[in-house]
Amino acid sequence: MNQRAVDQKHKRTLITFIGLSLVMGSILLITSGCSVYMAAKQPGQKDLSVLKEGTPRSHVIAELGAPVWSGEKNGNKVDMFAFTQGYSAGAKAGRAFFHGAADFFTLGLWEVIGTPVESVASGTDIKVEVTYDANDRVKLAEIIERKEAKPEQTGEAKEGEKPKKAEPAQRDSVMPTDIGPSERRNLPF
Repeated sequence: MNQRAVDQKHKRTLITFIGLSLVMGSILLITSGCSVYMAAKQPGQKDLSVLKEGTPRSHVIAELGAPVWSGEKNGNKVDMFAFTQGYSAGAKAGRAFFHGAADFFTLGLWEVIGTPVESVASGTDIKVEVTYDANDRVKLAEIIERKEAKPEQTGEAKEGEKPKKAEPAQRDSVMPTDIGPSERRNLPF
């Protein structure tokens, strides 16, 4: 082989390598970062100390959002709240940093694991019933439903299956929030 034929063979190899590198780099850029984004955008952590006895109703609504139901039971005003208890800002930042580092060191292959993990670890769905006294202050709070995010509860169907109905989580025991300032117990949610 003469020098010219060798140079053309190297040129074709180099062009093929550059083309494949651009395609692979584009795929990595497009697919990487999903778990990083998902970790950073997880729901924030609610301050559940507003459920302690004596907290004004307005503070409860400010923290948990508008109630999904309001009414009266046994002469007391009652609100039902449904929310997702998420993660602290530090936990979200740490998870996002970890996913970013794992993406970098595995050249994006971590996304195969990281994205499903973040889609499952999306907080805890909680429903709370709050009863108020005559002065619109928390008298009692009760967990009605607490549901961890699990793949079998999403209702997603595998190929060829009918979607499953999500089963409600078991109801937690009654939890009055009659915790006065002298008692330093934390609510277990």
